[in-house]
Amino acid sequence: MTPTRRRYLRGVGGASAGGLLALAGCTSTPDGSDGNGIDSGNGTDVGGTRPEGTGGPGVSIVSVDGEVELPIRPAVEIAREAATTEHPPQLRTRLTNAGDERIRVGEERAAHFEYVSDADDALVLLPADGEYPAEPGCWRLTDTIAITEEYRTFALDPGESSERLVDLYATPGEDACLPVGEYRFETTMSVVSDDAEPQSSATWGLSVVLE
Repeated sequence: MTPTRRRYLRGVGGASAGGLLALAGCTSTPDGSDGNGIDSGNGTDVGGTRPEGTGGPGVSIVSVDGEVELPIRPAVEIAREAATTEHPPQLRTRLTNAGDERIRVGEERAAHFEYVSDADDALVLLPADGEYPAEPGCWRLTDTIAITEEYRTFALDPGESSERLVDLYATPGEDACLPVGEYRFETTMSVVSDDAEPQSSATWGLSVVLE
């Protein structure tokens, strides 16, 4: 069973007593890949156009931090470049055990950028398998999302990877559906003991452009 340490409720995109309670899932998806690559492309050919039916802004990864001083290799890539009436832009995060021993990683959701807002609190990354209060086709949240702040962890064997898909939403109160510009996301990941006590931590981040 995955160890957790139950804490308190917090809001994403600003605390609100009327916010929607969203309980994040705690499963990971090891795929056994080595997770070496970091894709900073935008999912389209140079000089090309976005897929038919897309009308919202597209996301590009413009920079990522270097390696962390942990036996963890983080990576991110574009999974879905453009916003449409059916879905927002989407990223895929990957964490790979780059060491030669089994490790346990925490906090599970934060390490995969789930429920992480940018430095300006204009955008938030949410698990792709969730349903959220957002304006149809606009992808701007209409209400604050609160999550249970449990300290969740997951294990990775040497060379094993865990991947997550996260969708990009605008936070409540933004003027634009998905405001264009450059945004910085940053999170903390830790190697923890089997009883979820942190042993070493590092901060890792990326910058994206919406245009």
